[in-house]
Formats: sequence, C-alpha cells, structure tokens
Amino acid sequence: MEGKELKSLDELIRQNLMGDDLLEFNRIHYGRKDNHELEIKKENIQYGSKNNFEISCYDFPANKEELRKPRIVKVGLIQHSIAIPTDKPIIEQRSAIFEKVKKIIEIAADEGVNVLCLQEAWSMPFAFCTREKQPWCEFAESVIEGPSTLFLKELASTYGMVIISPILERDETHSDTIWNTAVVINEMGKVIGKHRKNHIPRVGDFNESTYYFEGNTGHPVFETTFGRIAVNICYGRHHPLNWLMFGVNGAEIVFNPSATVAGLSEHLWAVEARNAAIANSYFTCAINRVGTESFPNEFTSGDGKPAHKEFGHFYGSSYVTAPDGSRTPGLSRVKDGLLIAQLDLNMCRQIKDKWGFCMTQRLDLYANSLNEAIKHDFVPQRLPKN
Repeated sequence: MEGKELKSLDELIRQNLMGDDLLEFNRIHYGRKDNHELEIKKENIQYGSKNNFEISCYDFPANKEELRKPRIVKVGLIQHSIAIPTDKPIIEQRSAIFEKVKKIIEIAADEGVNVLCLQEAWSMPFAFCTREKQPWCEFAESVIEGPSTLFLKELASTYGMVIISPILERDETHSDTIWNTAVVINEMGKVIGKHRKNHIPRVGDFNESTYYFEGNTGHPVFETTFGRIAVNICYGRHHPLNWLMFGVNGAEIVFNPSATVAGLSEHLWAVEARNAAIANSYFTCAINRVGTESFPNEFTSGDGKPAHKEFGHFYGSSYVTAPDGSRTPGLSRVKDGLLIAQLDLNMCRQIKDKWGFCMTQRLDLYANSLNEAIKHDFVPQRLPKN
C-alpha cells in the first residue's frame, strides 16, 4: 500500500522545505509557524511502531484570562484499517478490529486523552458500496447492549475517558430499523446518548440509502465533564447548516467521524471541517478511515465502468482545527494512527469576541428566508433585468 499511495502530504512538505521557507508555509497553511507539538512518551512511540500505528500530539493554547481558568481537554482521534479480509466470519472480523483498536485506545489513555472518537462505522468494513444486505446487515447492533458498546464501555470506565463510537445501529424497538449512529459513552462507562447521521450520500459507490435513511435526532450537544461535544457524521460535513446547528446548540468540540475515498473527496477534506471551525467558533476533529477494502463479490458504480471489488482508497489524513482556523498536520494517508490534541476551550469564547461571526450571523434573517424556501409555492427573490 505504501508503495502505491502517497504516505502524507504534510510529510512531503516537511521533506522538501526547510528553514524560513518551512516556517512561512506553516504560517500560511496551518495558521501558525509553530505546530506546537507535544512530547509523546518514548515507550508509546515504540509500541505504536511495533503495532503499525503512528502517534502525534499538538497543543492549542488560549490567551490567559483574569476571570476564567484554562479549560484544558485532550482529545484523541483514531483512524484505522480493517484487520482481516471481508470474506471472514462476521464475529472474527469484528473481534480482530476490537483487538487492533484496543491497543490504540490504551496508548491514548496513557497519554491522558479525555475524549476519544473513532471513525464512522469503525467496527466493520464500509460495505455499503456492495448494495448487498447479507452478510453486512449482521454488523448492525444495539446502541445499549451491542458488542461495540459493551467493549468500549469497559474501556471508558477503566480509563475515565469519554468515547464516541460510530456504529451501524439496529433499532429493535422500531421494526429492526437500521441507522448510522454515533454512541456517546461517558467516563463512567454509561451511554449518555446517541446521534444519527443527518445527511445520507447518494454518490458514486456510497450506496448508503440502500441500508438506512436520514437520521431523526436533530443536532444534539452532549454535556460532558470535559466540555460540550457534538458529532457531525461523515457526509454531514458537506452541509454548512448541519455544522451551524451544532454551534447554535452550544458545541465546543464537533467530531466528524468519516469514511471517504481518494477519488471522490480528498480535495475537499482539508477545507470543510476547517471552515466549520472558523464559521462557528468551535474546535473540529475530522477523522477518516484508512486503507483499501476489497469485497467477495463484484459491484458496479452506475458509471458505465467495469465491475470491481474495491471501494477505493480511504485516505486517513485525520486532523484537528481550532476556532481561530489554525490546524494540526494530518495523520498518514496509508497507516493507522492516533492524533491527540490538547485544547483550551476558552479559545471558543475568545474567538467569538475577536471575530464576531456568531454575533453577526443573522439567524433571524435566514430563518425567515428558509421558512419561505421550503414552501411548495416558493418564489425566489430575483429581480428582473429591467
């Protein structure tokens, strides 16, 4: 894989720029000359290397205030590939992923992570490209008693860590309906809520509407010991109003667990979550799975091209953006990884005061206009040439 795909755009830049040129690139691209890298324990770096995942850690300090103490929280983002081929039994596939991810979570805990988020549908291959119901629907599970939740509840309580677990949900209460859902588990191992994906793609091999429809949980923000968090699942990052509503509801950190491939969205990836952080004065954490997944049966993309068994390359590149628009370098495009960011949540208010984007957003104006736009007899506000 590493021979076929570019390992990392950030690494490519670091290898080819130096001195003042690199600092100027950092200022323009990342928003600050110094990426504020934090030291990672040597034994954890060695453990990650042994188990084929990278670790990076960055700091986002806020200005010192007279009346408020710093509100420091460490977030962790995990990107990973599947662990064994997709033609293996369901239980074996899921167990192998659990084993892989547990090693990364243990390192996150040792590095002091308070809130951890996994990628979209983390405990299964992203099989929605196939349009096959079996065996993939068997990965769907209960929010409360499903194997992924039970696995992570124990880790959350053991390490005192909030964990966000994006899964394929089976709603047994409502006719066994399937949803794309993020489960939020607090540091005591209790499920405190869930959010279902608001926007479902119908593009390329992303045949997700074959399995589930748009979510019905609104834009919940979860009050936790470590701040107010929200989850904008994957395709929702293309919708500015989706990001907006999490901010309206008071989010300080919005996680974007995703599964997206190089041929479709990579040129958008570095833009959307970063722009959302700027527009809404909160932190955003963009997580993408990594690797190329191949399935037992061929499928087509509806584009006239030959049938194939691979979805495409999930390019990882997970990153964090602060409310001021500064961001971390991304994780690898080809390798599992843990990205840690130390955030001072005081920056959210400080940037609101500085730039005034939330104060000047004119929700009343847009609410009235959108209320008219959804009517079947809506007439666009257009003026004639003469």
